[in-house]
Amino acid sequence: MTEPVVGIDIGGTKTAAALVGPGARVLDRREAPTPARGGPAAVLDTAAGLAADLLAAAGPGPVGVGTAGTVDPATGAIRYATDSLPGWAGTPVADELAARLSRPVRVTNDVAAAALGECWAGAGRGRGHVLLAAVGTGLGGAIVNDGRVEGGARGAAGQLGHLPAPGTHRLRCGCGRYGHLEAIASGTGLAAAYALTGGDPVTGREVARRAAAGDATARQVVDRAGAALGAALAGLVALLDPDAVVVAGGAAATLLPAATAAYRAELPGGWAHVPLLPAALGADAVVVGAARLATAPPHHHGGTST
Repeated sequence: MTEPVVGIDIGGTKTAAALVGPGARVLDRREAPTPARGGPAAVLDTAAGLAADLLAAAGPGPVGVGTAGTVDPATGAIRYATDSLPGWAGTPVADELAARLSRPVRVTNDVAAAALGECWAGAGRGRGHVLLAAVGTGLGGAIVNDGRVEGGARGAAGQLGHLPAPGTHRLRCGCGRYGHLEAIASGTGLAAAYALTGGDPVTGREVARRAAAGDATARQVVDRAGAALGAALAGLVALLDPDAVVVAGGAAATLLPAATAAYRAELPGGWAHVPLLPAALGADAVVVGAARLATAPPHHHGGTST
């Protein structure tokens, strides 16, 4: 990258745009609440408005986008999305933003964008094969091989949140089914498990705070969630053979101690050298990865529109 590029992060609660320069340096940033209940047009208008403020300082190339939902790699449209963005499924994000910005637009899933960012300038830098787990309100994942996100047949590879997890048969995953890893190792999972274990109804963030403050029930919930995540990641290392596993997201720091212990205990000997690392880019990971997406050959990552 020789000129600044605009990267956009469209999430269920906030939307951000950043001007990203050489070396993944964030030169300028804009952020606003996502008007999710206003429908796809309002969400796209917000994203375009934030990006438009930055385009004058960017080079003439494409804009990159990391968005919630599963992205069709051929078209940049949304194949599937949860109700955090009502009506988002079917939205032709690449086409709609290209029309609003008069620029080519490249689109991928937000977790895939975060993985690209971490591999370019974060915890995965210098490593060819990386598995990223994003632990936030839900649980997502992405696989990066030599700078390319492995999308699978439908652009949805890496959805580790839907792996079966022991002890979660009473916990409902965001997909609507029970017994999945996301149902325990996520912000919503922490909240649900805490309530089932006798705690009062609070957010996952509050469960984490109470665990740190010495609440025994919250500590048990956090440790169980971290252990489930770590064991699952160890199994995925044996399946995917990455150079490293990176854990990102708002709940990552809470789960990492227990996850690391379980990961090390479960990791097969042949992969004992594969580290489990905390992500390094924080809230900038998606916009930085989206900027990386914009500068890569279009067939590498996601859908493109001109």
